[in-house]
Amino acid sequence: MIRIIDLFSGAGGLTAGFVMLSGKPFKPVWANDFNLYAANTYRKNFGTHVTDGDIFGILEKGPEIVPAADVVIGGPPCQGFSLLNKKRENDPRKTLWLPFMDVVRMSGAGFFVMENVPQLLNTAEHASILHYAAEAGYKTWSGVLTATDYGVPQSRKRAFIVGSKRRDPHEYFPPKKTNYNPALKPSRMELVMSGYAEDARPYATVRDAIGDLPDPMGTEIRDVAPPLDLHFGRTPTPKSLERYKAIPEQGMNRFDLLRNAPDLTPECWIRKKKGGTDLFGRLWWDRPSFTIRTEFYKPEKGRYLHPEKHRPITHREAARLQTFPDEFKFTGTKIEIAKQIGNAVPPLLAARVAATVYDMIEAAVPAYA
Repeated sequence: MIRIIDLFSGAGGLTAGFVMLSGKPFKPVWANDFNLYAANTYRKNFGTHVTDGDIFGILEKGPEIVPAADVVIGGPPCQGFSLLNKKRENDPRKTLWLPFMDVVRMSGAGFFVMENVPQLLNTAEHASILHYAAEAGYKTWSGVLTATDYGVPQSRKRAFIVGSKRRDPHEYFPPKKTNYNPALKPSRMELVMSGYAEDARPYATVRDAIGDLPDPMGTEIRDVAPPLDLHFGRTPTPKSLERYKAIPEQGMNRFDLLRNAPDLTPECWIRKKKGGTDLFGRLWWDRPSFTIRTEFYKPEKGRYLHPEKHRPITHREAARLQTFPDEFKFTGTKIEIAKQIGNAVPPLLAARVAATVYDMIEAAVPAYA
């Protein structure tokens, strides 16, 4: 078994990809997250080896707290680099890669996978991470992976930094793409020549992910078998419901609301003539979704309206668009579960990364042993 540590694990999206979906022999031996609710969800799915709390304080107890591992994975909180964070210049969360790399060193891992927002790759912190890794003997690859290219029905981009003491990650990364945009009508030869797997398939869509689900019931988490446990609705105000009905077609958004029902359009949207084309938007059935964030249940925050029903997507629908298996058990309040879903690395994307890391480890076995 290949031992993994998952830092800043959240609910365990990365671990789910490595352990539940990759088909490779990865075994988690330790995990940590600051958020108790997320740690409890991780614990429910993967075991009691997760600790909750501040990673700096935990590491102050001494290196013996960190078990031996082969691979360290994780995503130091990304808000410090996100374009949505207006105070990111002096955000202390930008330094959380330091304890991550400390754990890489303490665990004796020969490999690491760090995940973050794409903006990380254009920062001084990225250069510092690469320098630190090189000083410790790791060759590194950095790049942005798009979730739709790897079977995720969601147009989400994530940055990855992969380190290896045994092989050059550039020989293995980026992983071959498994899914392509059918609108481009590429030939099989064009796909293979541009980094796609020979059996690449069209993008997974919203219909693929949620098309089989019935109408949601109630407004609370239910004690029933998945997927219906998290398939609950909300109670919109009469005005909100009127707004949903005023933009009935797939792909419509706040600009269509202004054209169709100016009397229902918030004044701030009337004044804002540009930007935010996904706000109050409907998904398309036969396209991937837009990025699922933590407040996917609020249509005013993004393109989160169901393709045809007059409602936002449910927690279960968001989890499926993130490619969490239905059997994955979420714990906590509705708001905390939404955070866990929206903050996660899509497990299927993580699985593609895991399979490529496994290939790199397999090739390094003589030197690794």
